[in-house]
Amino acid sequence: MAIEQITVPDFGDVQEITVVDVYVKPGDKVEVEDPLVALESEKAVMDIPSPFAGTITEVKLQEGDTVGNDDIIVLLETSGDEAEPAAEEPQAVPEPTAAEEPAPAEPVEEQPAPEKEEQEAAAPEKPEGDLHASPSVRSYARELGVDLGLISATGPKGRILKEDVQNFVKQRVSDGGGGPPATGGLPLADAPLEDFSKFGPVEEQQLGRIQKISGPHLHRSWISIPHVTHFDEADITELEKFRKQMNQEAQQDDLKFSPLVFVIKAVVATLKEYPLFNSSLDTANGKIVLKHYYHVGIAVDTPNGLVVPVVKDTDRKGIKEIAAELSNLSGAARDGKLSIGDLQGATFTISSLGGIGGTGFTPIVNAPQVAILGLSRSYMKPVWNGQEFEPRLTLPFSLSYDHRVIDGAEAARFCRSLGSNIEDLRRALL
Repeated sequence: MAIEQITVPDFGDVQEITVVDVYVKPGDKVEVEDPLVALESEKAVMDIPSPFAGTITEVKLQEGDTVGNDDIIVLLETSGDEAEPAAEEPQAVPEPTAAEEPAPAEPVEEQPAPEKEEQEAAAPEKPEGDLHASPSVRSYARELGVDLGLISATGPKGRILKEDVQNFVKQRVSDGGGGPPATGGLPLADAPLEDFSKFGPVEEQQLGRIQKISGPHLHRSWISIPHVTHFDEADITELEKFRKQMNQEAQQDDLKFSPLVFVIKAVVATLKEYPLFNSSLDTANGKIVLKHYYHVGIAVDTPNGLVVPVVKDTDRKGIKEIAAELSNLSGAARDGKLSIGDLQGATFTISSLGGIGGTGFTPIVNAPQVAILGLSRSYMKPVWNGQEFEPRLTLPFSLSYDHRVIDGAEAARFCRSLGSNIEDLRRALL
């Protein structure tokens, strides 16, 4: 027999990690990948699985504790020879991006909202310190102007979930009480669903974990940011010739250059020219935070949903370095092996549908970023050269931006400059 120490994984530079749920107690038997605790950072809530099978001998943490990297979670008695780590680190959940909206550790079915009088009677006002809610839920409630003491908890052990706050707001709106200050009075209640089964066969599927985490963040970004999308295109005929040449030369290195690699370099050059697009809006203090580093988030399609790993310091890396890092991050994303650090710190995001299709789309700004670039599928286009039409390979792209920070004219200039940098990467060297 052997005693293994299971510790908190490396959360990078996250300053505060809170224990929101403890799933085990001494004497419990666990298998590999069974969840031990749920930890919450400012980015997300994630379950920490056991890398071993065995029996819990001691639990070192309790709900509400603030922990750090490498703190001991539990002591686990294993059978010795059979104990093998399941993975070097637990599978990480995505961040919508810098400052992702945290998600509940486990889903609950939405409960029918009681009548207003019954709801208030069932949930008498209590001091906030006596309430069982994670820091992210408390912050979310404060932002919406909701008193947690009036909310009925549906989570494990009486924990107030984010859905509980949302349901409370929906009920108040539907009762005619109006939305809380942060909603601007907009109705938040979802349209009621009818019984679809009376029309034919139906099937219900649970949302995936990534959808549960990213969905609320995307919804919040969509309703809180005044989106505008600018559409443009770039002639990538010469770039495509150069890319194919680079791929031929790199065959022996097993390195592949996708169009996205070159677009990243063009984006960085354009961000330096237009620094507002590499910023965040500080509404509380009426300021714009300009960032002098260039970490580009790349939306990656995986079997479990969309995740956004980040290529750091793209301004300091060459084409080959970016190609190799992008390949490694994309592979890790599809295999579910991204670390927390791989998902943090993006200042600008690129979402590419070029490998799938489409002529244009409106990507959602990934708050607290202020802009996002969408790449569509390139196509051949006849272009008049002064004497005749000639076929040119054309890349459509779209830029969604926060109109509180960026106006339409600046966005149009950004897109024209970006198009020029894509068409001739030599401009990116200037």
